[in-house]
Amino acid sequence: MPPSSTDSRKPAPVTLAGMIEGARLCVPLLPGILIFAAALGAASAEKGLTLGEATLMSFAVYAGASQLLALQLWPQTFTPAAIAAIVVVTMAVNLRFLLMAASLHPWLSRAPSGPVHLGLACLTDANFIVGSRYHANGGEDAGVFVGAGLFMWVIWTLATVPGHLLGYLLTDPRLLAVDMILPLTFTAMAVGLFRLRRDRMVWPIAAVCAFLAERLISGYWFIIVGAIAGSLAAGFLRDRR
Repeated sequence: MPPSSTDSRKPAPVTLAGMIEGARLCVPLLPGILIFAAALGAASAEKGLTLGEATLMSFAVYAGASQLLALQLWPQTFTPAAIAAIVVVTMAVNLRFLLMAASLHPWLSRAPSGPVHLGLACLTDANFIVGSRYHANGGEDAGVFVGAGLFMWVIWTLATVPGHLLGYLLTDPRLLAVDMILPLTFTAMAVGLFRLRRDRMVWPIAAVCAFLAERLISGYWFIIVGAIAGSLAAGFLRDRR
């Protein structure tokens, strides 16, 4: 059952048991994460990054799609224009995290700020979906969100290492359709978040807006346009309940 309005005013705990549960809920995502992170490590090797540099990128940046895009734009000689291009593209791709964090605010704002900030530092599609589904089903332990984020952060960083060592075998994720594994997995998990018939209208609205943006605007802004359109549509439709 979804949390009631009374429950929404109660403090949300962060427990060790919840963090362990969050890690457990991430297990179905591991095959895709491991292959995708290995592909990133291989792409890093192709661009000339050392094993330490590639691992540090995964640890510090921790954003798979934007890391791969940054590597695609990686120049042989860095100039202010090249750096600006990488910054703009990665910012466009990662702006979706602002929307994700905002949607979790009613729940996470009732939890201790320290662990929550740590979880938000690890915010990705994975722990967002895991945390959202858990809370939508009535769960209140914010440790699930924090634990999922930390677990996936460690796995992502470590999985970069074998990819780098393998070199060029996985430099192009599209070769083995690796680029489709995570989107399909997250889509399947996200379907459970939509309970109302009106909610299901959000999917085609977001898809159409993203498609039009991809056709009309160069770069990766279609990701942000689709996310914002879907968020606005969801808010409008739910307000009309």
